Amino acid sequence: MTETEIGPIVAAQRRFFRSGTTLPVKWRIQQLKRLKAAVIAHASDFEQALADDLGRSRVEAYLCDVGPIVTEVNEMLRGLRRWARPECHFSGLMCFPSLVTKVYKMPYGVSLVISPFNFPILLTIGVVAAAMAGGNTVVVKASSKSAASTAALKRFFAEVFPPEYVTLVDGGHDVADLCLAQRFDKIFYTGSPSVGKHVMAEAAKNLTPVALELGGETGNWCVVRRDADLRDAARKIAFFKLCNAGQICININQIAVAEEVAEPFLAELKRAFTAQIGEHAEQNPEYPCLITDAAYDKCASLADEYRSRIVFGGTGDPATRRYAPTLIYPVAADEPIVQHELFCPLLPVVPFKDSEVDAIMDTIADREHPLAMYLFTRNMRWAKRVMQTQQYGGGCINEVCIHMMVKGVPFNGTGHSGMGAYHGEWGFREFTHPQTVLRGSTRFNLSLREHPYTGKAGNIKMKLLHLFER
Repeated sequence: MTETEIGPIVAAQRRFFRSGTTLPVKWRIQQLKRLKAAVIAHASDFEQALADDLGRSRVEAYLCDVGPIVTEVNEMLRGLRRWARPECHFSGLMCFPSLVTKVYKMPYGVSLVISPFNFPILLTIGVVAAAMAGGNTVVVKASSKSAASTAALKRFFAEVFPPEYVTLVDGGHDVADLCLAQRFDKIFYTGSPSVGKHVMAEAAKNLTPVALELGGETGNWCVVRRDADLRDAARKIAFFKLCNAGQICININQIAVAEEVAEPFLAELKRAFTAQIGEHAEQNPEYPCLITDAAYDKCASLADEYRSRIVFGGTGDPATRRYAPTLIYPVAADEPIVQHELFCPLLPVVPFKDSEVDAIMDTIADREHPLAMYLFTRNMRWAKRVMQTQQYGGGCINEVCIHMMVKGVPFNGTGHSGMGAYHGEWGFREFTHPQTVLRGSTRFNLSLREHPYTGKAGNIKMKLLHLFER
């Protein structure tokens, strides 16, 4: 697409928003119901697109992309009327006789949603649903890497909604920049921290508010202490690392394991991988592939750098872009492989002395804030302290990933892992601006705020101010 095509799309959406059509909550609910019905009707199309792009099985496609959209929209349908209701506040004695102040939840207007390749259906429609719940119009820029999913989404939106309400533009980074050059009222970007910086810089030109959901520049840590249930931890970690072949923003980037249990833990992890995907994952059609040849080559090249320390996996098939889950051990906490997000099936394992666990937590804290953190331990006192003092997006104790499936809670990052939040009511808040409106009175107005401020009148006013402003 070109600038001459994108500009009119944004202008048409701005006219549609200013018509007031999107403001009534009843109308928004109707559109969300239409969205939900269409997602269910197009489920097989989305599943096929995910198989074409990422080699995902039908079950994994529904589990991770299609199903969560349905439950997300259901939550919006149940709560939207309550979320959108204006708040009523007592204005306070200082505002007497104007006693009533209301806070209205106003949509931003025309929003831009830039979605990624790894969960192209969920992280497009899920964010669009939040924007719709807030009363916005939406221009979607979907990833060019997941071409089949982007094509399916383009057909989907064109069939379900008029382009002045929701529309998708496709293309590469050049098209994304053309979109960012437009004046939007809200931008929501999901992807890498480096591109997130670029999005913020472009948005700053128009002072457009931005929400960023990023992967975390130095990756998400999983800490396994010596008192952990090793078999349980291994089973959950293996499942998560296999999911989408590690191409998940909240996936485990590296494991820190107490050296006292490192060997038995690795044995359990190998067994868990083999039990779930077989001895040769790259030959299993259920196992997802890496998104592009370049992604596969990057993964394989990095594995070759650590070939002497690979204790499991390390094999792949470039023809299918499948690379087996690969354990690299031992790895020091300061090595390059644990200093950046991997976004692939490689899993470095960092040993530490359990008595020095606080030192490894300090190392994690000194780096950029991760999007997720996972702890495996029976020491709940320690785990709760860590979770309440470290800075990260979200996480689990003795579990992985499913914190983002809990209804009523936010999904977000901080610093290099993002800003803003969404899911359910938090998504509605992200796409609305709270506007405070005081209803003034034309009778019984006091002269407290007016001049004079000196003499007897000033003294009286000062006494009243001390009385009221306590």
